[in-house]
Amino acid sequence: MALNSGISMKTALITGASSGIGAEAARHLALRGYRVILVARNRDQLETVARRIGENASVEVCDAASGEQVLALAERVRNNVGVPDVIVNSAGAGEWQFIEDTTPDEATRMMQAPYFAAFNITHAFMRDLLARRCGIIVQVNSPAAFFPWPGSVGYAAARWALRGLHESLCQDLVGTGVRSCHVVFGRVNSAYFEHNPGAEARIPRISRTVRILSSDECGRVIARLAEHPRRELLYPFMLRFYGWCHRIAPALVRLLLHWSGARRP
Repeated sequence: MALNSGISMKTALITGASSGIGAEAARHLALRGYRVILVARNRDQLETVARRIGENASVEVCDAASGEQVLALAERVRNNVGVPDVIVNSAGAGEWQFIEDTTPDEATRMMQAPYFAAFNITHAFMRDLLARRCGIIVQVNSPAAFFPWPGSVGYAAARWALRGLHESLCQDLVGTGVRSCHVVFGRVNSAYFEHNPGAEARIPRISRTVRILSSDECGRVIARLAEHPRRELLYPFMLRFYGWCHRIAPALVRLLLHWSGARRP
């Protein structure tokens, strides 16, 4: 699907855009006047999202965990529409398991998305963003990046890696005009639990105090961040409250997560 060629129109590139938070972030960015480039591995799903958004959406089929594919993607994007003004790293997956139940291959796959996918996309466009001296990179993450719960070791490790990427970028980007934003959402009402049987039973009971979000609401939050960036946002409020508690009394939060979390059979 072709993009509107309006000269003043900003561009956003969104990974994991075939469904869920990524698709809704693309839709809300388009509503704010961005032309959006939808990136994921499944062309049919991407085309469905693009049709829903309209003429200012285009599709790029790419496995963001592949550095080679991402470099080729970046070259196509530069040639077709130029360097994105906003990059949303929303690709991510993973199962919640104890380490003895997680194979090395599964651990590698969980690290590929979100961490390597975000690294590859950010790397591919960083020289362009630095040369232009502006750009927003939004890293979409999970609460496991701060406080992992029992039975989520591979998933949590990958999420901590993504948080580490963000924190390191913030150090490197001081004074460059380029910004990395870290947004962490609580539980989202998505198809994740349908695709990962048994995961829902491992949600710590304390999480019941945090309201469940829709993908649409998450998309709106990301679109706002693209225009009003901030270093970090934990959303909704109760998740932010637990983030504050974790800074003040991390041992207490770890104890609550352990007490209310899963147990080995």
